[in-house]
Formats: sequence, C-alpha cells, structure tokens
Amino acid sequence: MRILSGIQPSGKLHIGNYFGMMQPALKLQEKRDAYLFIANYHALTTVTDADAMRRGTWDVALDFLAC
Repeated sequence: MRILSGIQPSGKLHIGNYFGMMQPALKLQEKRDAYLFIANYHALTTVTDADAMRRGTWDVALDFLAC
C-alpha cells in the first residue's frame, strides 16, 4: 500500500502539526511506501506574501528532516 500526504506551509509549525500529521506519517513510512509533500498551492488561500511562503516551505522541510 502507498500513502500520500501533504502539509501546508501556512505558518509556524506547532505541536498539533507534529502529532496530527508528521508523527503518524513518519511511523507509516516504516511499514509502507510513504510519499510526503509540502502543499504550497493549498497554502495560497491563507498566505499571500511570497517571502512568508518561502520561509514557511523551508521551515516545514527542515522540521521534517529534523524528525
């Protein structure tokens, strides 16, 4: 089974992001094929500043790598 999941870079990550999406996704990748992505286009509904979007994308990527 393959798993596809994404997270929006719409702001600073918080503990809810970790327990709600990141931790379960990281556990699933040990058992299944997991494809994780940063959903930039979905964040365009709340983030309109290009610099904020860029920073948010890097923050999410770095947080995933740290986990």
